[in-house]
Amino acid sequence: MDTPLAGVHVALLDDHPLFRQGLRHLLQDLPYVETVTEAAELPALLAVCRQRLPHVLLLDLQMPQHDGGEVAQLLLQEFPELKIIVLSMLAADKYIAHMMKLGARSYLPKDADQSEITHTISEVLATGYHLTPRISRAIMRNIQEPIQKRPASLFEPIYFTPREKEVLRLICQGFTNLSIAEKLFISNRTVEGYRQRLLEKTESPNVASLTVYAAKNGFIET
Repeated sequence: MDTPLAGVHVALLDDHPLFRQGLRHLLQDLPYVETVTEAAELPALLAVCRQRLPHVLLLDLQMPQHDGGEVAQLLLQEFPELKIIVLSMLAADKYIAHMMKLGARSYLPKDADQSEITHTISEVLATGYHLTPRISRAIMRNIQEPIQKRPASLFEPIYFTPREKEVLRLICQGFTNLSIAEKLFISNRTVEGYRQRLLEKTESPNVASLTVYAAKNGFIET
């Protein structure tokens, strides 16, 4: 399927109607977009693809009935020319690297602004891919991470080094970066690096969420 300069058909797979509707209105204003098709579930999207294959699919990873990775694999087996752009709240390296390995053409956070979304679509249509610095960094980290530290799937427990576990417990106990640095005889900057890595690994937006994760997974007593 040649990359079109006009008459583009875009499909959306997302279970949130308001998000789909807002995105559809944005896409319909693009001069090269002819059709925008919405789907809340995989069967509806498959019916659309079999009738007229979209040039681009904007795919959410978190849906009640489907795992985004499995959806991408299934679609690309049947429609290898389909260009998939992931739009997701999941921002950890493992998700980005996994989806790019499966065949996604780009990966954006769901809170990306309009210009970023439209630029990504244009770039994917023109060149086949849009690699942001975040995507490149995630891919490189995935390559460099020792194989024995990688979970076999996205759903296996997250691996933590002994020092990460130590910092995690101290964070959850309410110690500041400076206090942790003094206790562990490391620099304040090193502690901040551990803190950021723990937030990314656990998909936690803040320390409160990180503490909930630690409690649920037995790293601290409740």
